[in-house]
Amino acid sequence: MDILEAIEKRHSVRSYKDEPVAEDVRTKLDAFVEECKNESGLSIKVVYDDPEIFDSKLAHYGNFKNANNLIIMAGDKNTDNDEKCGYYGEKIALYAQTLGLNTCWAALTFSRGKVRKMLDEGDRLCVVIAFGYGETDGVERKSKSIEEVVASKGDMPDWFEKGVKAALLAPTAVNQQKFKFGIKDGKPVAVVSGRGPCVKVDLGIAKYHFEVATGRKVC
Repeated sequence: MDILEAIEKRHSVRSYKDEPVAEDVRTKLDAFVEECKNESGLSIKVVYDDPEIFDSKLAHYGNFKNANNLIIMAGDKNTDNDEKCGYYGEKIALYAQTLGLNTCWAALTFSRGKVRKMLDEGDRLCVVIAFGYGETDGVERKSKSIEEVVASKGDMPDWFEKGVKAALLAPTAVNQQKFKFGIKDGKPVAVVSGRGPCVKVDLGIAKYHFEVATGRKVC
């Protein structure tokens, strides 16, 4: 599948098969993550076969099962990298989907102490993404309407509507979808709308979806 198909088919999955990620898939995923690290300047790490990361009370509360693999999204502790972590994290998650893997974003339901020990000095942990071969492909969730997340008035160009539809398929913390898209000087813009957990991460994820669907950079 291509990335647009991955956007449509990807759903959050918390229960995974007790099956290691294939070596050829690891090679491809590791190479892609390295590209994203170089492009973004973020500190991104892939961890395989570690059952302890999601072996905590919070993880069990979040119904994670066999979540033995994860992607750690972090960056310079002196810089606000939340939006960038969302953007590149989703870029990696969707690529993983094209490789036959399933994923789930997690901000709290994992052992933060264990993950922090894996960070480079001077980095701040943002979020992690669990991945593996899902027991299911997940389920579709409810979504806001296009009108609820568009700030601009009047008719929408076809490309803009296509981008907003893709953004509404983006995963967000507690399904809050607190972002707004608009057009300024003929260019797409997006902002956080309201408060909530991980809103900047969510904005980065939504921006990536919009850009994949339209081929236009969002300000």
